[in-house]
Amino acid sequence: MGAVIASPLFALFLYICLENFDGAMWKPTLELFSSPINFFLHYLPGPTSQVTILYASWVAMQAALYSVLPGRVVYGPPTPAGHTHPYRMNGLASWFATIGTLAIVTVVQGIDAVASVVQNWGGILVAANIYGIAFSVISWVKGHLQTSFEKDRRFSGSVYHDFLSGVELNPRIGATWDFKLFQIGRLGMNSWVVIDLCFMAEQYNRFGAVSNSMVAVTLLHALYTDDVCVNEAWYLATIDKAHDHFGFYLCWGSAVWLPMVYTTQAQYLSTHPVQLSPTIFYSFLGVGLISYILFRLSNNQKDSLRKTRGDCKIFGKKPEVIRAKYTTGAGAVHDSLLLCSGCWGVVRHPNYVGDIIFSFCVCACCEWTHLLPYTYLIWMAGLLVHRCYRDEKRCSIK
Repeated sequence: MGAVIASPLFALFLYICLENFDGAMWKPTLELFSSPINFFLHYLPGPTSQVTILYASWVAMQAALYSVLPGRVVYGPPTPAGHTHPYRMNGLASWFATIGTLAIVTVVQGIDAVASVVQNWGGILVAANIYGIAFSVISWVKGHLQTSFEKDRRFSGSVYHDFLSGVELNPRIGATWDFKLFQIGRLGMNSWVVIDLCFMAEQYNRFGAVSNSMVAVTLLHALYTDDVCVNEAWYLATIDKAHDHFGFYLCWGSAVWLPMVYTTQAQYLSTHPVQLSPTIFYSFLGVGLISYILFRLSNNQKDSLRKTRGDCKIFGKKPEVIRAKYTTGAGAVHDSLLLCSGCWGVVRHPNYVGDIIFSFCVCACCEWTHLLPYTYLIWMAGLLVHRCYRDEKRCSIK
């Protein structure tokens, strides 16, 4: 149960570092190890009914937008059992509706209303943890009692592993209401950019201005989250969506880990405004944009190859591929094309290279005095290296 207990506590530990130790990590770490129980009893934020209702309203709003906004229907890649599920692509509409709602709140109620999220951030994190854990339990129970697609279930023989990594691949309500796409692509992505904007408002309230480092962080994050919404159909074939089952790792992670860890730069800058020189500011924006282009270009090349079955051009040439047949765990035989040219002819995982450089640019906007804003970069580096090994394993099987 280590990861299930340690992950929520670490997310709350980061909050405690920012709230009570001015963003430092060494002193609270020493205090934590000297008396772990007393540390959390003393610093842990408590839930309030008002904040819990606020958070529940946020989740309900995202669920409503996911349910009612129009969008074209596309079909995802075949599952191991051979299912191709329909998805409504309304992520971009949801993103703009969310940002538009925040803008209306700012105009009608003032910037203090937006910054109030920061004043209640500890309680929001507690409410998010309760929601993420509860939804994980519900998903685990559903996988046992009322599965959406029985042949795509996975049982490891370990209750803990099944809870952590998930039982169902694509748990759903109805034909298109997909748990995984909602939790990651709506709640997670939209929370990311909204939290950045709330901490930007807090910085303005504290100091009467917004630093260019905060602008750079927010712009780069907005670009990243908007990219996920624009390219939702591509996202359906990524590891998270096509291969990982829906358990605590994805369910709780999208509700708490993503909103907390991925926004540590904006949280830090709200109380430590960094004014970058024009050269550094534009350098981080420029390199961040170039790394994003590498990320998007390499993913588009692989997506184009997949959609056309190799009948396309990459950098003006016919793509070089390895053709492979493989058998899934359910016994289904699939054909696969492995791209060996374009960006993929230079380095094995150009999309991950772009992702890591992008993460560095965001974190470096906070300068070098504190480790905490770099938590995101450390996490992304570890995550993507792990994904490299997973990708290599699947390719070797093919």
